[in-house]
Amino acid sequence: MKGWAIGLLLVAINATADELRIGFGTHKPPYIFEGEHRGLEYDIVVAAARAAGIKVVPSYAPMERLHRALGRGELDGIATTRSQSGVASFYSQPYIRYDNVAVALKARGYRIERIADLGHYSVRAFQRARVMLGEEFQRMAEANPRYHEEAQQIARNRFLYSGRVDVVVADRRILRYFNRDVYHQVDVSQPITEYPLFPPTSYQLGLRDRSMRDRFDRGLADIITSGEYGEIERRYALY
Repeated sequence: MKGWAIGLLLVAINATADELRIGFGTHKPPYIFEGEHRGLEYDIVVAAARAAGIKVVPSYAPMERLHRALGRGELDGIATTRSQSGVASFYSQPYIRYDNVAVALKARGYRIERIADLGHYSVRAFQRARVMLGEEFQRMAEANPRYHEEAQQIARNRFLYSGRVDVVVADRRILRYFNRDVYHQVDVSQPITEYPLFPPTSYQLGLRDRSMRDRFDRGLADIITSGEYGEIERRYALY
């Protein structure tokens, strides 16, 4: 009996010794609070990995840089990606959804009914939006000389409320959060119009190792079943 117990202990030690170097995007509350090692998305990834006996070692960088680092083997995985990203890796089950919308100042009076209509305006979006938001959006982005992507999420709030850009594409919660950081720079009380052009965007973890991907998926299923996933959601419900 003692040998059996020691064997189980060794298995547990080996399991908890596994580490994954996971890249997360730059500061985008409430999903990622860079430097604080927390956030709705961060907590879900860490909890699912922990349930699988894996320790997450995080790093933060713009999404374009993260995808290149994954391709070069400098990271074991990256968060907030999709199988459509074009980077060869093993993709987990979707673990979170973002609610992306196109947004303009209401005073502009734009009539935007479909993604192609964005081609008539200057547009600012998050990095890799052109490949994450579907083929129609990618066609618009590639044909629109006034389309730009940037790493800093907060910049889109400044562009929108200062009137320096016609339309921004952002997740609703991220846009709302950063209003509290830019209200002394621009007038965030201006009415806006949201154009719900996109279905909710489900994101996955991209991993270089298939077995680690499979373990993460099992851990994700475990925290959903146990209720831990719902507890994490409730922690960030106010956002």
